[in-house]
Parts: sequence; C-alpha cells; structure tokens
Amino acid sequence: MANTTTKRMLLTLQSCSKLNNGVEIPLLGLGVYQSPPGKTTERAVSYALEIGYRHIDTASLYGNESDVGSALRQSGLRREEVFITTKIWNSEQGYDRTLQSCERSLRRLGLAYVDLYLIHWPVQGMSVETWKAMFELLQEGKSRAIGVSNYTIGDLQEILQNSKDDRVVVPAVNQVEFHPFLYQNELLQFCKNNNIQLEAYSPLTRAKRLDHHAVVEIAKKYGKTAAQVLIRWGLQHDVVVIPKSIHQDRIMENSQAVTIR
Repeated sequence: MANTTTKRMLLTLQSCSKLNNGVEIPLLGLGVYQSPPGKTTERAVSYALEIGYRHIDTASLYGNESDVGSALRQSGLRREEVFITTKIWNSEQGYDRTLQSCERSLRRLGLAYVDLYLIHWPVQGMSVETWKAMFELLQEGKSRAIGVSNYTIGDLQEILQNSKDDRVVVPAVNQVEFHPFLYQNELLQFCKNNNIQLEAYSPLTRAKRLDHHAVVEIAKKYGKTAAQVLIRWGLQHDVVVIPKSIHQDRIMENSQAVTIR
C-alpha cells in the first residue's frame, strides 16, 4: 500500500474540482458500471441524487444510459445541478461514428448535452480522428467537457502532440483504475503537469483489498469503514472518485467518506 502524507481536507458531497476549461466536476460520484439496466439502476441513481450526489458516471457500453436519464428527470433537480458523464465504446470510434454515437447516447439519456464525454479506451490508429470529433461535440455544446479513459502516458502524448492543430484540445479528464494498490503515481503527476484531471474508477479495489491490514487499521483509527478510507485516499490525492454500487446502504456509506478529518 502506497504511503503518503495525510492532507487535511474539508469537503462536502458537492465539493468540486475545476477542469482545464473551467467546468466544475463534483469530486465524488456514483458509477453505474455493471448496474443492471432498468429499475435497479434507476433506483440506485434516484437514491444517490436524493441524498446529495450530483455526479453520475455511465457509458454506452453499460446499457443503462436511459435509466440514468429517467432517474434524473424524476429527481426534480434542475439539469444544471447534476454532472452527467458518458463514454463512447471502442467500436464506435472514428470521426463520423463518434458524432453519431454521441447523438445516440444523448437520445438514450434524454438530454441535450452531457457534462463530460469520454473515449472509453484508446483504439490504435483511431485516437486523433476520434478526438477531433470529440472537439466538434464540445464546440457544438453537446458536451461541456471532453476527456479520455484508460489512457496511458503514451496515449495522452499522442493527443497532446497533435494539440497544435486548432481542432484539438487537451483532455479535461483521464479516467483510470486508481487506488492504493494500483497507485499510478507517474500517470497522476503527468496529468497534473498537463492540467488533466485524473478520475478513479474501481477505487474500492473491486472489494479485493477491503480487509487489508493497513486499510482496516486506518478505518478503526478514524471510526470509518474500509471503503470510506479508500475513497478518502483518492480524494486526498486530488483525484475524482466514482465508486459504484446499487445498494442504498453502500451508496450512503460511500458518500460519508467526505467527512473524514
């Protein structure tokens, strides 16, 4: 488990990080990867919004974009109050296909725009053309910010090296697996140096390390759960964190990680 100096942070569930284009992204969100399409996802998202979450992360691959949109409409919240992320899948990449895929996602979500649109994975030979389409979507207001997911330093450099083209911009976000047991510090520092917000999926190690002795000891010290400790660890590394769950008690538990002192 990586060692780090504790950073004291006073946060709320609505605390945000400012992206490189000025858009604010809530630091804690609800991921819906593997959340079954239909009422299960709709209920999970509805509950999260009810207790104060303002950031929901989905993807075309997940098959539950329409359920996220339905929960948002039923919440009574204004559209601008909730940060919605979705992603383009590998087979949908390329300039024209990217534009078409975004339109399909927006229709499923029932939205005029998303707050963040991500390339789900790098596809060899596609990144530059796909990224140009992403910029087009940004310019058209179909997404307030654009970014990538699962990109290595080399993948990011491919985009940055083409940033002299006025149709290309620096990604606002790179979403990757990140936690104390997959501490991608070099990638974190590269992203910080290039003003790219790192965002962590699977921050709870897919529940594989919740019983690790160091995590358990810290949880006991602060009167928190192991999951809360791992979420807080990510937040203290200036990373946006999106744990997934369909269970109300765990969604609530995860939200309380922001109150650790």
